[in-house]
Amino acid sequence: MAIDLSAYRSMFDLKGTTALVAGGAGGIGTAVSAGLAALGCRVFLTARHEQKANEAAQAIRDGGGDAIGLALDVERLEDIRRFSEALHREVSKIDVLVNCVGTHIEAPAEEYSEEAWDHILSVNLKTAFFLSQEIAKRQIGAGGGKHIHITSVRGALGISRGYISYCVSRGGMNMMIKQLATEWAKYGITVNGIAPTFTKTSLVARYLDDPSFYKPLVARIPLGRVCEPNDIAGLAMYLASHASDFITGQILYVDGGLTATQ
Repeated sequence: MAIDLSAYRSMFDLKGTTALVAGGAGGIGTAVSAGLAALGCRVFLTARHEQKANEAAQAIRDGGGDAIGLALDVERLEDIRRFSEALHREVSKIDVLVNCVGTHIEAPAEEYSEEAWDHILSVNLKTAFFLSQEIAKRQIGAGGGKHIHITSVRGALGISRGYISYCVSRGGMNMMIKQLATEWAKYGITVNGIAPTFTKTSLVARYLDDPSFYKPLVARIPLGRVCEPNDIAGLAMYLASHASDFITGQILYVDGGLTATQ
């Protein structure tokens, strides 16, 4: 008896679905947005400034994808709620949420300021939860959906630099992912995290351009290089597709084997 291969192909078909990629105009976010669009998904991608979001969306449209750029300031909860309400007037439900929002302020732990701490925990952790909450409200009772948060290996591993707020925020995000996956499974919502090592983006360019930092870093990574945005996009495409329907509450590492050696 022949095997119907079309059933397997359809596992990665996102035609007719919609995605919100928060931070979708950044280095990681643009790659993720393009990857989802390549599978047929209609992608709404955001940046703090509308022009930046529009430029990223236009580049995807020029490549044949369906993408719309939108402005979103994630630092104010009321703005997240207003954004969600406006977006859901355009579409009844977002099928896939990808949260690529993140930042850091480096300083030694013994000198770390309350202002910097509050800012990083707000952007990296508080935003993640309330974005998920807003999207989940419309997915509950409407067939569920998929939430993907970009976290970091630093949610599980310390680093000998002043990354106290960043590491804590990513560790908190990892636990948030597990808790939301547990609470929302009954609604058909899956929640997972992608945890890369240092990735070639503007956020960490000054580190990767410093040979004294880059060479020891790569020496600890078995595959001998840092992460590329497309490495993350590939996994996001999988987690957004039906191929991952039985996966939830997981932190999936995209680190070239780094955490296997720790």
